[in-house]
Amino acid sequence: MNPYMEFTHKTDLAYSAVCRPLCRELKLTQTAFDILLFLANNPGHDTASDIVELRRIKANLVSVNVNRLVEEGYLRRESIPGDRRKTRLVCTDKALPIIDRGRALQAQFIDRLLSGMSEEQRQAFGDAVSVIDRNLDQLLQEVR
Repeated sequence: MNPYMEFTHKTDLAYSAVCRPLCRELKLTQTAFDILLFLANNPGHDTASDIVELRRIKANLVSVNVNRLVEEGYLRRESIPGDRRKTRLVCTDKALPIIDRGRALQAQFIDRLLSGMSEEQRQAFGDAVSVIDRNLDQLLQEVR
């Protein structure tokens, strides 16, 4: 397998494995957990379409999980003034403990990924990711 693809694949597998015990405890699917954290961590990206596009979760899975999260009181839907076709998804107070635990888990996951790296290596990695991000933005502008 291509080393870059393998890196991405392993990262996804490891993140899911780390989340699994918490998701079981909370009686949430990984997708529902991912949706809550996506909404909490990405203000301004708060529609089902945003989740599908940016988090790359299939639309039917987003729909099913959002419905469940609304029914269970973790999310509420709000109309977006001026665009009756769109609905904003808002995390409720009931979701806050899950979000706090999820963010702590994410921070521990990142710390674990970067363990054994010096501060200079962490900085160099962050710098490299920033350069790659700019290059991706430029590439996407060129192909649009």
